[in-house]
Amino acid sequence: MTLQVNIHEAKTHFSELLRRVEEGEEVTIARAGKPVARIVRAEAPKRERQLGTGKGKIWLAPDWDAPMTEEELAEWYDAPLSTADVLPK
Repeated sequence: MTLQVNIHEAKTHFSELLRRVEEGEEVTIARAGKPVARIVRAEAPKRERQLGTGKGKIWLAPDWDAPMTEEELAEWYDAPLSTADVLPK
């Protein structure tokens, strides 16, 4: 919804107009009935991500990508190591 106000009214009620804009309304300021400016809600500027901000905060073991052993896989999946572990003796 767009609200149109004249310059004098905009100066007099500027705080109220800003409150309405914050709520999502659009305000057009007119001079002699002709639109001159539009007030719309501003979007927060997007911050650019900077590389290297986690440097020294994260550590990986040298063998982080090594294959898991059978025991580790069993723990991971909470499963028996082999069918020999499941079958009765």
